[in-house]
Amino acid sequence: MAIVSKTIDIKSKVSDVFTYFARPEHISDQFEERVGMTVVPMDVKAGMGVGTTFRVIGDFDGKRLEWDCETTEFIPEQRIAAKMIKGPFKKWDIAVEFKSIEEKLTKLTMTVNYEMPLGPLGSILNKIKFAKTAEKGMETALYKVRGLLEGNGSIPVYITLDAYRKLLVEKEKMNNAPVSTVLTKILEKYSQIETVKN
Repeated sequence: MAIVSKTIDIKSKVSDVFTYFARPEHISDQFEERVGMTVVPMDVKAGMGVGTTFRVIGDFDGKRLEWDCETTEFIPEQRIAAKMIKGPFKKWDIAVEFKSIEEKLTKLTMTVNYEMPLGPLGSILNKIKFAKTAEKGMETALYKVRGLLEGNGSIPVYITLDAYRKLLVEKEKMNNAPVSTVLTKILEKYSQIETVKN
């Protein structure tokens, strides 16, 4: 069994940080493009709460992995947890904990607990490659989230699930480009249409 855990302070209200993480698909945009991670909600329960299922798809150093998860804990402004219900790992679960330090300072801890398949061979492969990749990827993702929520990155956009489904169709047409890229292209097209009208 392996555990990867990272903690970061974010200069933002705990409510804003929690709101961002309450939508698992927002996380996929924070990983490096070479990972090509996508998180797709499958069955959404009240406010993405307990019982919500979602699929994680990623290209990890040339190996495509895909697994389905279920939200197991959803405590507003405190904790979100999910576990793998179907996929390649023997075990995989994630917990994100939020702690308000000051009005605009939040301590965030993300922990992934997993067990590779293939018994002892999987353990060796994990130590050689996967664990370091997972740890570095998590760290980079958290730095990107911090930049985003502190106003040094792009601004988060919260939309209805129906609108997001339409956005995912466009994302697929654009070879799974990041959601922010897809939104920018849609807004550019809209701007062109408005310019022609005027």
